[in-house]
Amino acid sequence: MTVTTETDVLIVGGGPAGALLGTLLARRGVRVLVAERQTSFEREFRGETLAAPSAVSLRRLGFGPALDKHGFLETESVTMRMEGRKVLHVDYRRFPIGALPIDIPQPSLIGIFHAAAAGLPSFSYASGAAFTDLVVEDGTVRGALLKQPDGSTTEVRSRLVVGADGRFSKVRRSAGLEARITPMARDFLSFKLPRPADWGNQAELIADGDKHVMVLPTFPDFLRIGHNLPKRGLGELRRTGFDSFRAGIAALDPRLEPLLHEYLRSWDDTSFLEIFTAELDQWARDGLILIGDASHTCTPILGQGVNVAIQDAVSLAPVIAHALAEPLGGGHGVVREAQLADFVQQRRQHKGFVTKFQRMQESALALNSPLQKVLRRNKYRVLDRLPIKYRLFDRVINAPHEIDTIDLQLSSLSATPVTAK
Repeated sequence: MTVTTETDVLIVGGGPAGALLGTLLARRGVRVLVAERQTSFEREFRGETLAAPSAVSLRRLGFGPALDKHGFLETESVTMRMEGRKVLHVDYRRFPIGALPIDIPQPSLIGIFHAAAAGLPSFSYASGAAFTDLVVEDGTVRGALLKQPDGSTTEVRSRLVVGADGRFSKVRRSAGLEARITPMARDFLSFKLPRPADWGNQAELIADGDKHVMVLPTFPDFLRIGHNLPKRGLGELRRTGFDSFRAGIAALDPRLEPLLHEYLRSWDDTSFLEIFTAELDQWARDGLILIGDASHTCTPILGQGVNVAIQDAVSLAPVIAHALAEPLGGGHGVVREAQLADFVQQRRQHKGFVTKFQRMQESALALNSPLQKVLRRNKYRVLDRLPIKYRLFDRVINAPHEIDTIDLQLSSLSATPVTAK
């Protein structure tokens, strides 16, 4: 495989954020190379739910026919039950956006983005190309080194490197951008089960003290289950035995017991996720920007990781195109940190709000004393009766600025292509 050695934008990481950003930039005529270390679009178990604004955004960007052709599942609501009592219900149909969250496998979503970009002359994709280091000259990032499947190393020069390589970002580490890591008190174990025909399209969170399961209907006919466990508690959980683990899940939601015994056979059917947040004071340098989990890592609560990543890509594409066209870029010069400052400020504010809300939810789910459980149930019952719950969840789940950004995207798609001279 021959990899281009010069491009306008080099995106490290071909997940949802990197794949979408590459497509949006290539549409504008920006020369872009997406480098992905994996050789397929398959991913380990992770969130597959797109919040309503993300689904609306993708349709307005022209991905609607591909989404419809593939198929997806719409989630109508979420219900929270604590100690056997229903305490909160949020009907997604009541949000003013007029759309529902959709569930679609992440490999399929990445494939849709890739198919849209594959025929564009300014788009390149490097499959199996692993990032090894940044190319830095006089403190400015000028590109990156990519290790090819055959073991050779290629130096790719660019005007901007985008680190879209996830929560353990090697680009972030290579750039010397320090992240403040805040471990959560618990980690997560996830798995899938076949979804009974009469289950419905509602998400549910079932908690009993400091133990909980999240049950999400998943396309095409599965349930995605997330179960908390104490920090660094996976070893102890394994020592108690797999049957004990299944029994613990069934005790929280007895409806799952027959499915667990028939379809969940071993630890190999589960996927472990360490839960933490990572926040940075600096997301960019001259010639470099971080997006998605690389810039600000979210927890799985409310499934916001893929959504904030998509919002990053949608928001950043016009910023990059404009920066490449500015005289400040200096022709062959790099995109400067100052040109990305407004994007960073905007996205940091939203991600900070999401992370703060997630930490509050995690703290509430970790309560276990009898008094704490009673107070927690009463708190959620009060919230359930107040109209403010829809304003609160709308702000967290349905980021208001994203749709406005789409208007900017669409209005400038016909702009003059930006390419290095």
